[in-house]
Amino acid sequence: MQTADYLVLAGYFLVMILIGVLASLKIKAQEDYFMGGRSFGKLLQTFAAFGAGTGSSDPVNIGRTTFTSGMSGMWSVMSWLFVTPFYWIAGVWYRRMRHLTLGDWFVERYESRALGLGYCVFGLLFFMVYGSMLFSAIGKVAAPLVEVDTFAWGDQRYGIEYLLVPVIGVVVLLYGILGGLRAAYFTDLIQGVCIILLSVILVPYGLSALVQEFGDPQTQSLWSGFRIMHEQLPRDYFSIVGATTASEFPLHRIAAVVIISLVGIVVQPHFIATGGGSAKTETNARVGLVLGNFLKRFCTIGWVLTALIALALFADRPELVEDPDKTWGVASRELLGPGLTGLMLACLLAALMSSVDAYMIVGAALVVRNFYAAYLNPRASEREYVLMGRLTGVLVVGGAVVISLFMMDVFAQLELTWVFPVLFAAPFWIGMFWRRATTAAAWTTVAYCALTFFLVPFLAPILAPALRTAPALLTTNQLVRTTTSRTAAPSDVARRQAEIQRWTDKEAQLQQLADPAARQAALEGLGARPAELAVGETFQVVEQSGGTSIFWGQGVKPVDASGRPRADVRPEVVREETEGQVTRQFLQYPADLPRKGFGNLKLDFLLYQALGMDLTTRSNATLSTLELPPKIISPFLLMILVSLFTRPNSQQALDRYYAKMKTPVVPDHEQDQRNLQQAYADPEGMERRKLFPGTSLEFQRPTTTDVLGFLICFAACFGIIGLAMLVAQLGAGSS
Repeated sequence: MQTADYLVLAGYFLVMILIGVLASLKIKAQEDYFMGGRSFGKLLQTFAAFGAGTGSSDPVNIGRTTFTSGMSGMWSVMSWLFVTPFYWIAGVWYRRMRHLTLGDWFVERYESRALGLGYCVFGLLFFMVYGSMLFSAIGKVAAPLVEVDTFAWGDQRYGIEYLLVPVIGVVVLLYGILGGLRAAYFTDLIQGVCIILLSVILVPYGLSALVQEFGDPQTQSLWSGFRIMHEQLPRDYFSIVGATTASEFPLHRIAAVVIISLVGIVVQPHFIATGGGSAKTETNARVGLVLGNFLKRFCTIGWVLTALIALALFADRPELVEDPDKTWGVASRELLGPGLTGLMLACLLAALMSSVDAYMIVGAALVVRNFYAAYLNPRASEREYVLMGRLTGVLVVGGAVVISLFMMDVFAQLELTWVFPVLFAAPFWIGMFWRRATTAAAWTTVAYCALTFFLVPFLAPILAPALRTAPALLTTNQLVRTTTSRTAAPSDVARRQAEIQRWTDKEAQLQQLADPAARQAALEGLGARPAELAVGETFQVVEQSGGTSIFWGQGVKPVDASGRPRADVRPEVVREETEGQVTRQFLQYPADLPRKGFGNLKLDFLLYQALGMDLTTRSNATLSTLELPPKIISPFLLMILVSLFTRPNSQQALDRYYAKMKTPVVPDHEQDQRNLQQAYADPEGMERRKLFPGTSLEFQRPTTTDVLGFLICFAACFGIIGLAMLVAQLGAGSS
């Protein structure tokens, strides 16, 4: 980066802080700070939903999965696509709740301050872990952009990301603490434009580079770059569905991810604000939530296209073979000029900051509303509540920064967030639509989820270390090495050259080992030097799948006498099958080899084993899919069962809650309160609005707007998939 780039970054940070200062002038009460006075229209709600749902990890993840798997890698982010139509309905819920936090909703529905406090703890942990993932993602692209790998601190040197992450955290704190949600939303508007720019800016530069590198810039236009891209990459890299058996996203996995995403997304704490609670009207709430998320899906296509261009241009870079997470950073460094490189980093920072600022404000609201006001100082003034919110916002951002600095592993942090929302999902869904849902059932379900999905899997192997070597728990699925013959494309040749260079560099490093025995063992572990490859030559693509532990989160590995993993042991071929151009070798470790399980214990699979399922024949993707049904189904069954045998909540509280949820919001606060009082006084009128009158089921009759909006959104999902398929074929006909 050059001086112009640093000036762009400095200007961006100053603008964000200035917005916070100006927004702070309008804050007089909690609702102003935590909800922006519920005054936002469609534009700001759209970019709030877009910003909160689009993090710095998204283009990084897309860059990695597309670089390694082609267009099918888009499902690492696009799997949320079919959740979006349900936002058309959910946006209305959050506005009609008329609460400042989802913790307030649990307090009202279940008449329990303690449940609100429990949700507050959950929300803070969720924001810290999710925010830490976004901070870590910045580290994956920062070094290639700033071209500084490390910095000195005392006698030690650290990666540049360890400096950048705290600096970003301070900037987010400054404008968020000052201006509250209003500042967050106005900065989200600017940052949303930056994210859209991020999604498309590399495409024309990349196409131009393809023409410069492989074509004739004098006679060929940018459009020729699409044709060249198809010439450089294998055909199966343009399939939007995984073309190999090793695909991470078969149809059944996509379906399971969609379901658990839908189950969990509604209780993510920031949805009370970005999901519609801060909107001026119900229409603004649902339009903003839907459009903001569809906007992200369109950006995903831009990220995929950029990653394909990067693969065609930079497949020969050893740093990308070593770590595909750096795809976006390398592409930005190589393709953009002075000023634009700084703008790209600013755009990536915008993707992070637009999410973290919302998390900070909502996290502060949880602490103020469901802990400070509920237990410590219920009679504090509005000014005191706002001050407390500003102080506790530091907790969310500070916690996220600390976790990021200790982990710096985007995927591991993402895994922590996948199933975390199931803790409160069943009490929310069932409490929304069934009067009989009880407080005791909600607490039982939360405790069950915490113990079964998190605490016991973590603590069991600590309290009983022998579990890690128990033979019954060392089962893995079949390890298969698949070799397929195909014609080498130019990108295959470039990648092979990168692999050879990487192998050569590692060999040179290992040759420096002083101990001859250690050197020999390390060189044997390195394997044979990759063979040279030429365009058009038939070569073998080797993919290895399976060998995944059924009962341990981080796998089963061979170990030495001290229990440490061994890198010098390789599985042996026990059977081989050939069919056409495909050869499959079935591998396994020697039966007498000591092995040990690592990571958390996966209790779910004990149930499958008890049911007699043979899990050793299932693919990696299927095993990952099978982790989800118990987490989706069992909390709902438990919630319903316990509710049937425990004392229901008071009739008066239930009548008021469900009457409120059936009463449309009007922008005028005083008129809205009068409408609520009329609804509370007319329970029979509220009963007529139900889809099943006279029952304990509280589904409302859908309106024409509900049905048409949902169907249009559903059709838009297929339209986006069609657009992705169209983009995949650009230039293919002329290649």
